[in-house]
Amino acid sequence: MFSGRKTSTSTAHCSDELQRLKQALFDADAVLIGAGAGLSTSAGFVYSGDRFERWFSDFGQKYGFSDMYSGGFYPYPTQEEFWAYWSRYIWINRYMDAPKPVYGRLLELVKHKDYFVLTTNVDHCFQKAGFDRDRLFYTQGDYGLFQCSEPCHNKTYENYETVRAMVLAQGWEIGPDNTLLRPEGVTLKMAVPTALLPVCPVCGKPMTMNLRSDERFVEDEGWMLASGRYSDFLQAHQGRVLYLELGVGYNTPVIIKYPFWRLTAGNPRATYACINYGDAVCPKELGKQAVCIDGDIGEALRAL
Repeated sequence: MFSGRKTSTSTAHCSDELQRLKQALFDADAVLIGAGAGLSTSAGFVYSGDRFERWFSDFGQKYGFSDMYSGGFYPYPTQEEFWAYWSRYIWINRYMDAPKPVYGRLLELVKHKDYFVLTTNVDHCFQKAGFDRDRLFYTQGDYGLFQCSEPCHNKTYENYETVRAMVLAQGWEIGPDNTLLRPEGVTLKMAVPTALLPVCPVCGKPMTMNLRSDERFVEDEGWMLASGRYSDFLQAHQGRVLYLELGVGYNTPVIIKYPFWRLTAGNPRATYACINYGDAVCPKELGKQAVCIDGDIGEALRAL
């Protein structure tokens, strides 16, 4: 359908594109936000560097990896070590707030519009920032949910209390804002007690995170309701719509990127906007309906 892509790179051009986006946002009757990992990266949820060293230096030294993503795929010898790693990972990337107020800025821009959010992120940042949960569709799951690893049934379970118990059992303390604190002089444990390992309440097999990685991903009742609300939003808004894509890459382009291109191409009153650091592109066929901004999402939202 599309034969090429265009991008905006110069500073002057980006300034012009920001003005065009600002006007499109003002004119829009509805805004559909498509959010990928780049949005949370802009908000400070990075998986290497200081954040990794602060909470995972012991795992890095023992197993030889230097970022959280690699640690998530490491073949730990026991479930106790696996959940020690993953409980920390879930806690800092789901229950702690993002370091920068990028999601809050986004809410300020759209809160008076009829908006909906379609996201592949699983870190719950939208709800923590105050977005209406009935306007959110987390297509790929949620770090805050467990499911049966089989799965033997189509249900998910909130994991806050279990994950909290796991990180406390390793020797961490938890501050009033949910920040993990390393007590002075305490050697952290790299395994959790066997009694804390999560098991399915129906079949007794191990639980796992509700993250889409294969055909075993559970699309529970909440997922199905959100999917329906997303479909209703698309049906209700086919006029002056702003399709605002933020930080979406090419791991799963069929969820957000390609549908946004198709929806814009099929609606002459729609605008497609992409803000992405290093990868702000779209088909040239969209022409003046497209706004592409190559830069940090947080800075762009602040400029708006």
